[in-house]
Amino acid sequence: MSRGRRPALVVAALLVLAACQVQAAGPSFPCNKTFSGSIEERICRDARLSALDLKLAEVYAAAEKKAVNERPPFLRAEQRGWIKGRNDCWKSKDVSACVEDSYRRRIVELQALYRLVEASGPFWFVCNGEPANEVVVTYFRTDPSTLIAERGDQMSLMFQQPAASGTYFQGRNESFREHQGEVLVEWGWGAPTMRCVRKP
Repeated sequence: MSRGRRPALVVAALLVLAACQVQAAGPSFPCNKTFSGSIEERICRDARLSALDLKLAEVYAAAEKKAVNERPPFLRAEQRGWIKGRNDCWKSKDVSACVEDSYRRRIVELQALYRLVEASGPFWFVCNGEPANEVVVTYFRTDPSTLIAERGDQMSLMFQQPAASGTYFQGRNESFREHQGEVLVEWGWGAPTMRCVRKP
């Protein structure tokens, strides 16, 4: 082989390697099958969103293993619904921020709901001085932190929110606030605040 051809071969090999690295850094789906202007195309063009997509794929696979005996298969149905919601981010003023937030929340939801991260609890809280009125709370080391609160046959996943003091978690229609030993819980839209005490 002539010496002149060796540098060209080295350059070609480096280009192939670089292309493979770019491909490996892509999302969990094939970018060559996306449509122009779609949310998927945006994810393919954004390294941060691609990384979040790969992270979600990893977390979803772990959740699937835990959900293998689910009947009916809620996880798959919820994931289809989540994808539809993510794709609705095209309506947002800041599409990329909407997609990123959607991914981050879904990752945390799966980690908490399927117990994929370290947890502490459960802890029992008696509300309004009524022993039968209990809220059971389990905390999860997600990012952001989350908790799952259970009351009777109802369950709420709550995300930690910024707070001037103490800790504050917000769910869909529920909240959990803890400050200097006092716990305030709201359960349901417009429901009165309950004062709760943790069981020893």
